[in-house]
Amino acid sequence: MTVETNNPIPVPGPAPLSPSEERTWAMLAHLSVLVNLFTGVLGPVVALGIYLMFYNRSKYVAYHAMQSFLFQLLWWYGLGIVWAVTGLLSAVVIGILLIPAACVLTPVFLVGMAIAPIVGIIGAVRTAQGQDFRYWWVGDWVRGVLA
Repeated sequence: MTVETNNPIPVPGPAPLSPSEERTWAMLAHLSVLVNLFTGVLGPVVALGIYLMFYNRSKYVAYHAMQSFLFQLLWWYGLGIVWAVTGLLSAVVIGILLIPAACVLTPVFLVGMAIAPIVGIIGAVRTAQGQDFRYWWVGDWVRGVLA
């Protein structure tokens, strides 16, 4: 009796990116912060999309896209989260006590939101030139997680 086996045809994985393509996509990941200026909220979505498209093709692009994603989440959504938590907890006395802290953090987040596009452009220029770029607060953490 003969047993037939189904040997699937091997499908090649995605081709790795060339150094030029890596620099271009890393640059675009950093420039995704500018999308926030027009949409208000979609910059992190663009950075996350770049990460998801290239995480298995280029560690360089994945690192820079994830950095950009987390940096934007921190500054663009952080202020909303601080005030949402404060508002929700205001139903309980704890939230009322958090209002001064939220008021103090508001200017910090506003300054961060103002400089985020500048830092993103700096990151885009450096990655386009093939140099390494690290956002403060998130760069080292992302490098450790993706390593």
